[in-house]
This record gives sequence, C-alpha cells and structure tokens, in this order.
Amino acid sequence: MTGKLENTRNIGIMAHIDAGKTTTTERILYYTGINYKLGEVHDGTATMDWMVQEQERGITITSAATTVYWDLNDQNYRINLIDTPGHVDFTVEVERSLRVLDGAIAIFCAVGGVEPQSETVWRQADKYKVPRISYINKMDRTGADFYHVIDQIREKLNAVPVPIQLPIGADESFVGIIDLISNKAYSWDEQSLGRTYSEIPIPGDMLEKVAEYRLKLIEGAAEENEVLLHKFITDPNTITEKEIIAELRKATLQGRISPVVCGASFKNKGVQLLIDAVINFLPSPYDMPPICGINPYTEKEEVRHPDPEEPFTALAFKIATDPFVGRIAFFRVYSGKLEAGGVVLNARTDKKERLLRIMLMHANKQNPLKQIEAGEIGVAVGFKDIHTGDTLCDLKHPIVLGSIGFPEPVINMAIEPRTQDDVEKLSIALNKLAEEDPTFHVRLDSETGQTVINGMGELHLDIITDRLRREFNIEVNRGNPQVAYKEAIVNTVTHHEVYKKQTGGKGRFADLVIEVGPADAEIKGLQFINDIRGGNIPKEFIPAIEKGLKAAMTNGPIVGFPMDSVKVRLIDGSYHSVDSDALSFQVAAGIAFKEASRKAKAVILEPIMKFEIVTPSEYMGELTGDISRRRGQVEEVESRIGNQVIRGKVPLAEMFGYVTTLRSLTSGRATEMLEFARYEATPKEIQDEVLYKIRGYVPAY
Repeated sequence: MTGKLENTRNIGIMAHIDAGKTTTTERILYYTGINYKLGEVHDGTATMDWMVQEQERGITITSAATTVYWDLNDQNYRINLIDTPGHVDFTVEVERSLRVLDGAIAIFCAVGGVEPQSETVWRQADKYKVPRISYINKMDRTGADFYHVIDQIREKLNAVPVPIQLPIGADESFVGIIDLISNKAYSWDEQSLGRTYSEIPIPGDMLEKVAEYRLKLIEGAAEENEVLLHKFITDPNTITEKEIIAELRKATLQGRISPVVCGASFKNKGVQLLIDAVINFLPSPYDMPPICGINPYTEKEEVRHPDPEEPFTALAFKIATDPFVGRIAFFRVYSGKLEAGGVVLNARTDKKERLLRIMLMHANKQNPLKQIEAGEIGVAVGFKDIHTGDTLCDLKHPIVLGSIGFPEPVINMAIEPRTQDDVEKLSIALNKLAEEDPTFHVRLDSETGQTVINGMGELHLDIITDRLRREFNIEVNRGNPQVAYKEAIVNTVTHHEVYKKQTGGKGRFADLVIEVGPADAEIKGLQFINDIRGGNIPKEFIPAIEKGLKAAMTNGPIVGFPMDSVKVRLIDGSYHSVDSDALSFQVAAGIAFKEASRKAKAVILEPIMKFEIVTPSEYMGELTGDISRRRGQVEEVESRIGNQVIRGKVPLAEMFGYVTTLRSLTSGRATEMLEFARYEATPKEIQDEVLYKIRGYVPAY
C-alpha cells in the first residue's frame, strides 16, 4: 500500500446508461486483486451495485466508492474510485462526485457512441475542470466502430480526442489492442478471464495505419516541447516513451486533450491498459490547483494546498444511511489531517462536530481508519448535523468552500401511508431520503393536505417508494406522477406597499417601493438589486426584505406554483424609528411581491425534455408522427447500423407512460432516453387545461 500523495489518483467513472461503467469497475477490482472473482451486472453480483434495487434492475442508482492498488514501473499506486450512475434521473450522483474528484474515465459504447447522457456528464466534468481519459468500450459488439466514436467525441463534445491505442479488429473479430506509445500489440487469455495478456506481432494489414497514427501522436507530443520538437525534426525515433507520456499528461491535466483507449470490459480485454492510462495521464492531488475558499469571519479568500501539514479542510459531498451504523457522510480531504474522534468546525452551522469514526469505503462495506490525510476520500460516522455541500475545517482556521449546485426536480407525486400508524414513520423516512438526495424534495400541499414528493423522473420516484417499502417497512399509496410546473412573470411593474399594524403597544411599520420583472438571462431564483440611497431604509433591514421576497416566490400568482426566476429592484421606502423592525419589512416585502406579481402578466412554465429514440428504420414514420402529436419537435435524424436515431425536444407532460406506447408501436424493438433541457412557457390552451385540472375552472387572467 502506498502513502505517497503523488501516487494517489481520485477518479470517477462516468458515462451514458449501459456503456459499461459498473462492468469496467468490476474488472478493475478483479485485476487489482480486491475481488477474487468477477461480479456481473446481469447476474446481480456486481460489488459496486450493492442496493437490492440495483441488483434487480441491472442499473446503478447510487455512486459507490472503493480503493484499489496497482503496480506500474516499480511503483505502487493507490486509486480511489467512484462508480457513478448513467441514468439521467440520478445525475445528482455524478454532479457531487465530479465536484470532489481529480480525474475521470469517460466511457463510450463503441456502437452507441456519444449519447445524450454522455454529453451531460461531459459538460459536468467541464464545469468542474476535471481532466479525463476516454475509454471506448464494447469493441466486441456488432457494429462497433472505434474511429466513428472518436469523430463523435470531437464533433459533439467539442473535445480533442487523442488515440493512444488502436483496436485489432471489431465485432466478433476483436482480438486485441495496439499500444501506439510502446508500438506493441497485445492479446488477452480467455482461460484466465483476461488476467494474463501477452505481446503479439502487429498484424501486417495494420502496419501502415499504426505508423500513421503513431507519427501523429509523437508529432503532437513534440509540439508541446522545444527539445522534443528538435528531436522530432532530426529523428523522431529518438523520442522515448517516457517523453511522449510526459507531454500527453501535461496536455491532459490542462484539459486540452483527452487520451483515448479501447477495449471490451465484458470480454475481459483492455482493462489493465486502461488502469495504466489512469496512472499515466490522470492527476494526483499534487497536480491539481489548490482549493480556494472564503474565511467566514474576515470574508477574505484563502487557499488550501494538498499538504497534510496545512489546516484541515474537507468537503462533505454525500450523506447516506447505513443500516448498521446510521448516518454516514462521504467527504474529500483537501488539506491537513484528522484522527478518528477528532473535532472539526462545520462552516455552515458554525458548530463543532466530533467525527467518532473515520472509515474507507468498499461499496457498502467500511474499513476503519485511524487517520485521514489530504488527498483522500473517506466516510465519517457519529456526527450531529452535516449536510451535502458542508465544509468541515480546522477550529482555528475556518473556511467555506464553494458548495455543490443541483438541478431542480421536474416531476411530483402525491403519496400517503396505507396505515395510520405509519404517518409519523413516513415523515421521518422521507426526511432521511431528502437529506441523502438533494434532487429529491418533500412538501405538504397546503390545499389538499397531501404529502407530495418531487424528483427527477418516474424511475427516481419509483426507486424512492421502493426504498420506503424495503428499508423503512412503510407501504404507501401513490398518486399519478405530475409535472412540476413553475410560474414566471412577463412584464415589469412597480408597486408601493405600506404595512402598518397597531396593537396597543409597539406597532409594526414598513414602507417600500419595488419593481418586479423577469430576471436577466441565465439567472435562476431571485435577482435582488438594492437601489436604496440616502438611508431611506436602514441597511440592517435589507436582508429581511430579501428573505421576504424569496419566501413569496414559492407561491406564484396564477395557481401557486413556485416562481423560477424574478428580478426585484428595491427603489425606495421609509421606516419608523420605533415601530419598524426586520420582521415588519420581511412581511411587507412578501405582500408587495404578491401584489406586484398579480399586476404583471404571469405564465405557467413546463419542463421540456431532450429525447433520443433508437428505432429500426421501418417505424420512423409512425414514431415521428407520434412525437408531433405530443407537441414534440424532431431536430435530428441519424443512421446507426440498421437503426435510425431520432433526436429532438418534447414537453415532459406528454411523455408519461411513453415506454408502453413505444413498445406497442415498434413491437418492443425501439429504446428511448429522456433528459431535462429547460423550462418553457406553456401554450395558452395547455395552461387553461392545467388550471382546469387544478381548480375546476379557468380564471379570467
């Protein structure tokens, strides 16, 4: 085992659903000696898919962490590995994992190529500036095309893929891999389940292609370095493997390229070379820029380096519930060190937390640690109040790191316990699940008294209700899934509100003038602008006004859907030296916002989804016609090995139960994928339908 930070890799595996993430992870566990036998997703025996729901459905739902060790060039390396889900409903797991990882493996199916969720996870990695290598998997499948996928990575992801391997054959004739850096070919032994592999001669019909791609690779590496460029001009053969790797590594860490490797994880081919590529091209904690944060007391920016001697700083990126030890918090340590039982400061609550035990995770099993240091990922047990995105830091050196942003839920469903005895149990269970998953929200409908759960899709809510039954032993009745509509205002209006209350003693007084209108492009939530001059409203009341506005945004003027984004300018106002206080201005702001929103023209917004349907050609006409009837727009049609791929956008409201329709239209031969794109205003007739369903009438608006 290694204790060297430069020999540590914190990486994640990310991809579209069914690209082979968990299968690849299982091979890594097997070849690194962590597992003594291969686990398979289709058998429900994959180590990293430990949840019952994952084993039954053959999909990954929650990200799982593990640690493996690998020897390369006479050195031992430690790889902290996180396997993330591919289904769009569980994109929160990818988001929070990428926030704390140093590098990633992006897996692409050699047949499917770059699919919608591939684009989503690639953008998430771009957002957090995570260096990544690309692994083109399933080279053994019919229709596999290594070079076509590389073109797609370049065109669809706007990336620079650099092949460092070439496949020998494809489909059933995929027999091995050529390493362009070492200029050697390898094949894998099937008897040992791919544990052993050996060098073979480069096939004669590939010598020319290998020479062409290798020359491009060496030339690209040489362009990065003047000394190498001189060598390349005089004699390219004098450039060593070590020099090529060093230059490719530098470009990868800067995010300018993505080295591309290939293989067939299910057939046990290519995984060892993938692990070598992780070591060679993905960063150690030392290679990453230091983390920046804000000191909550001085409000000045501070920097933390990946050094065990610096003050302790960590970010909690996931909360889970373990049946044996209770609530556990996954955290990444950026600087310093902490012993089990140590005390840290939670920067969000400004309170001390004692982490009674610290552990290393292997899927759902924990291995106790005496101490954890910078660059490591661990799990804490025995805390009081830690949430996703909290910064844990040294008591004497407080710091707040940037939190993690999560998408808003787009679908909701009413639930109720089947027995009265379970009412309180259900409330506790839902709060625990909401704490674990920031994209899962729970609210009580004030009009109907129903408990409404909100999530990212039908599958997401299905898994939640299944977990209530299995983990918490609560049976629930479910309503039909509903779209999570929002409201927005179209016009800009000004409103003057005077709030007065006199009750005999100290009264309440607040006077303010606000301008309410649509928020600027790309801004979500409340865009608050304080234009008060000359102290007409004291500074100490301004935060209360903002708080009142935010609270009022949760109920829109049409029917009470939350408001997506609004710009509010505080223009003028006045106060009373005795009767005015923060609460008065908070209440006045809420009343003013509601009145202004009623004056401004409001619309209902609905979630619009990106879709991708893969179908045999003969069903094209029926499917495109059906999408049009659902208010959808077909934007692109692409041919893919006997199939057609239809892409476009469609309102979520029209897609409930679409899987059943798709099966009947195509005799079960087509597949579909939905992913949230944006919110858009509903057409007037649809808005009227929504209002009629909710109120039983359409108001004159």
